[in-house]
Amino acid sequence: MTRLNPDALRLYLVTDQSLVRGRPLADVVAAAVQGGVSCVQLREKNLGTRDFLAQALMLKKLLAPHRVPLVINDRIDIALACGAEGVHLGQSDLPVTEARRLLPPEVFIGWSVESMDEVLQSVALPLDSLDYLGVSPIFATPTKTDIGNAWGLGGLARVRAATRLPLVAIGGIHAGNARQVLQAGADGLAVVSALCAADDPQAAAAGIRAMCDQELTARRTAND
Repeated sequence: MTRLNPDALRLYLVTDQSLVRGRPLADVVAAAVQGGVSCVQLREKNLGTRDFLAQALMLKKLLAPHRVPLVINDRIDIALACGAEGVHLGQSDLPVTEARRLLPPEVFIGWSVESMDEVLQSVALPLDSLDYLGVSPIFATPTKTDIGNAWGLGGLARVRAATRLPLVAIGGIHAGNARQVLQAGADGLAVVSALCAADDPQAAAAGIRAMCDQELTARRTAND
């Protein structure tokens, strides 16, 4: 079944309340969505369950009128409780096959891959288990300190050659390198600090989204 339109991955905001500089998270997310963010992942590692759920419910209400999907990082229980459209899992989280068994069939699943071995594991999973891969990190970044070496643009191109799943690139992505990342094979850009910490999240999102639309439209035209 088709759970996910890959266009929803084009500009993918990953939240980090430590970067919003005292502003309400809802205000930052709302501004970024106005600028063209097409998907929002709630990733707040330091929140307790009740606070995490409260944030999830707040974002679900905020995003629903814009038809922007909400993705929950790690927490299957929170995703179920708030009615999120997607879940994103890391290598140390619940196995993808177990998550797929627990989640409603319409909820999509993304999985972070940090090595080519993990990419090959994703290829070997049962059909329809996964909906996209998060290729992490593309560049070194202070928001991802618990992982190995950065993929770089060449590594991203190798992942693109190894799988037909949509690829969301994350790690050190901003307006200055977004176009190169898309040209290396990404179907979407996951952005943290370049939006959460931006003086004007709406303008920052609009600039990156314009690059996404230009590059992905050119790719489709070339493939027709």
